[in-house]
Amino acid sequence: MWANRAVKMITYSDTMKNKDGKPTAHPHKTCRTVPMAIMLVALCALSFYLGMLFCSQKDIYLSQAVDKAGGTSKETKTDPLQIKAVTFPECPSDFQDYTPCTDPKRWNKYSRHRFSFLERHCPPLFERKECLVAPPDGYKSPIRWPKSRDECWYRNVPYDWINRQKSNQHWLKKEGEKFLFPGGGTMFPNGVGPYVDLMQDLIPGINDGTIRTAIDTGCGVASWGGYLLDRGVLALSLAPRDNHEAQVQFALERGIPAILGIISTQRLPFPSNSFDMAHCSRCLIPWTEFGGIYLLEIHRVLRPGGFWVLSGPPVNYENHWRGWNTTIEEQKSNYEKLQELLSSMCFKLYKKKDDIAVWQKSSDNSCYKKLEAPDSYPPKCDDGTEPDSAWYTSIRPCVVVPNPKHKKVALKSLPKWPQRLHTAPERVSDVRGGSDGAFNHDDSKWKSRVKHYKKLLPAIGTDKIRNIMDMNTMYGGLAAALNDAPSWVMNVVSSYALNTLATVYDRGLIGTYHDWCEAFSTYPRTYDLLHLDGLFTSESHRCEMKYVMLEMDRILRPNGYAIIRESSYFVDAVATIAKGVRWSCRKEDTEYGVEKEKLLICQKKLWYSKTSS
Repeated sequence: MWANRAVKMITYSDTMKNKDGKPTAHPHKTCRTVPMAIMLVALCALSFYLGMLFCSQKDIYLSQAVDKAGGTSKETKTDPLQIKAVTFPECPSDFQDYTPCTDPKRWNKYSRHRFSFLERHCPPLFERKECLVAPPDGYKSPIRWPKSRDECWYRNVPYDWINRQKSNQHWLKKEGEKFLFPGGGTMFPNGVGPYVDLMQDLIPGINDGTIRTAIDTGCGVASWGGYLLDRGVLALSLAPRDNHEAQVQFALERGIPAILGIISTQRLPFPSNSFDMAHCSRCLIPWTEFGGIYLLEIHRVLRPGGFWVLSGPPVNYENHWRGWNTTIEEQKSNYEKLQELLSSMCFKLYKKKDDIAVWQKSSDNSCYKKLEAPDSYPPKCDDGTEPDSAWYTSIRPCVVVPNPKHKKVALKSLPKWPQRLHTAPERVSDVRGGSDGAFNHDDSKWKSRVKHYKKLLPAIGTDKIRNIMDMNTMYGGLAAALNDAPSWVMNVVSSYALNTLATVYDRGLIGTYHDWCEAFSTYPRTYDLLHLDGLFTSESHRCEMKYVMLEMDRILRPNGYAIIRESSYFVDAVATIAKGVRWSCRKEDTEYGVEKEKLLICQKKLWYSKTSS
């Protein structure tokens, strides 16, 4: 650097400019040519020496960093990280359903365009809350699965508004201390069972293992997803945060997979070509508006050969238009426009009966050649559009065409469930360092790990644990090893880590992208078990540990558990913060019994606010 600066000075003095701005030769340039050459050689030598010195110091620093992170360097031994004891106050009483990145109190700061104020908008660092969210008065441990599908404690989700507004549609009803879920919905007020039966008649693959993953947009209280679980279909229910209905909180309280989200201006936090089926039952998404941009996002996340199911306007408009406060001509026009948009995106009407219409995404890429025409709409996305980029990525008004090199991503090319769970997906080779061998090794490794976990925490694999989150998964190994347990796993892949989420979906599991420097898209008290594997080792340079632990406490249920697998450098510091959030923890060996990595087995205590009645 110094050499370069000296050269710049010499160059500047040698090319002084006259008052007209033109360069003029230095009067003594010829005489100084030899000394200048000697000086340049000397400066280059000095620069080389300093560079070597800097690199050697950098190597020492990196060696220390590896050792801190649980590496294998033997040259430098660093003591475990120690931090001062810390305690956190209780949050105010009105924080019992606090969702930091989808907070209704901050909605007025954001645009109403396409309801984008309902998307993620996390508070800046100086507005973050350093407090513990207390449960509502009278909170009890949730009812266990499968009974929880049909009932939950009223005090755990004390929202009367949804009961008053939706009781006529049989979403739920309050009886004594409980909410009951009869299985009704706007388009199936007589029960979701017959509705799913009709859907299965239209799509036989629902019951034979062909259809495994599904997304339900505008999910209500997630009865559709709850009833599909008996048929081997794992549906992720999606709904935005709202002031009254708390749809996602009801879903998770029932033990049904769900996440806060909305199709608006940003892509959904899922990779392309992932879900086997997408569903909308009068979800109030204006599919034909804004050039069909919401349909384009459904197209992106649905795998080739996957199905999109729609019930509600404008399907069966001939018999329902009067109840929709519209005209038959308007609904006919909407249906024709919807059909035209879907055809332009390479969807074909698969089957239609009564109030349900089913379209199938083409698994033949030749269909997309028509999008190359200059006047086609929607156009084909250019090659620079990363199809799996989905963390704060804007939805673009173009069609994401499936990669033609992937021959086994289409629904018909995948093994049926449950065989696909332990079959190395084709897209594992897209991951840096990924291969069939690496996948199989990971699959085997997690069987051993879970066996060890069950010895340390016998509640795993029982009905005491229903909702599980693997906070930084690789290929979904924990979820695969727990497949026979009465639980489901939300597999989280860091937006800063290797993109392995497509592989997770290809093996028939569900998950989402996330950045743990921010709050997760869920309500408080929604998970029974949190698991992390070296999260602080990999992310502590970006995310402050206390905020990650406070977020874990927010989403963990009282009496819930956390398994924290960390390097020995971080584990004591994590235990200190865990004590500050009122968890009880014990340190255990991993299944390998090595010193460089330890386990913390923690349990969150049930406590009530000091202002509780």
